[in-house]
Amino acid sequence: MGSVRKASAWLGLVDDSDDERYYDDEYAEGPEPGDSWVTNPRVRVADEAAQEQGTRIATVTPDGFRDARGIGELFREGVPVIVNLTAMEPSDAKRVVDFAAGLTFGLRGSIERVANRVFLLTPADYKVVSGEAGRTNGGFFNQS
Repeated sequence: MGSVRKASAWLGLVDDSDDERYYDDEYAEGPEPGDSWVTNPRVRVADEAAQEQGTRIATVTPDGFRDARGIGELFREGVPVIVNLTAMEPSDAKRVVDFAAGLTFGLRGSIERVANRVFLLTPADYKVVSGEAGRTNGGFFNQS
């Protein structure tokens, strides 16, 4: 008998002596093989078939602070996360930024603002290369 069915029987919602022909114990509970654990439609993981570190990046557009857990779980797995806070209330967005800052500090990663209310969280073994590092004063395109 499955754990949900056992709990339902314990609560008295179903009779535990019911015919179990409708429940098949040979199937394990939980997600199907190959399914991503991310079921939130606001979370997208690029190239979910790739399982090697360094081949995935996630974008998250949370509605509220309750979505911060998904950000933390992705980041703990070593996935860089782009967090788009443009759809959130300012007070909740501040809480998510505070959470993300603590998360990156605790896991030795980094957080970087890439646009207004959009942040990139990168794990410790990633290096963000800025396009501004290659600019020089008096360079080739200096028109003065």
